[in-house]
Amino acid sequence: MAVKTGNKVKVHYKGKLNDGTVFDSSEGREPLEFTVGKGEMISGFDKAVDGMAVGETKTVTIPSDEAYGPRREEMILDVPKSQLPEGMSPNVGDMLQVQQPNGRPVPVTVVEVTDTAIKLDANHPLAGKDLTFEIKLEEVKE
Repeated sequence: MAVKTGNKVKVHYKGKLNDGTVFDSSEGREPLEFTVGKGEMISGFDKAVDGMAVGETKTVTIPSDEAYGPRREEMILDVPKSQLPEGMSPNVGDMLQVQQPNGRPVPVTVVEVTDTAIKLDANHPLAGKDLTFEIKLEEVKE
């Protein structure tokens, strides 16, 4: 049975960057379960699984536009240290959360620290990157 939009599937996967670095894998865990075409996955991953058969393995390269999108400079924020909570002293590489005006939290990465400010990057860590996935279809449910 070939996968089609609306099927619930289980897959094992390994995601790599262009330099071969593995950024995520289901190895040693339960397979990833999702419904194809429901927007639960990046669009390129959804497209890759569509049409696969149980037991099939494929390797696909997903361009950044079908993954986490391009890096956007407007997602880089400069925050004066005076606006940080008292006693907070972030370091480059720290993951923090900031709140949007609507109250929704957004994960950010500290990319620069000066005496007076910190620079935060609200881009997804994989934004702007093409991703290669090895995908093995384990199960399909109607």
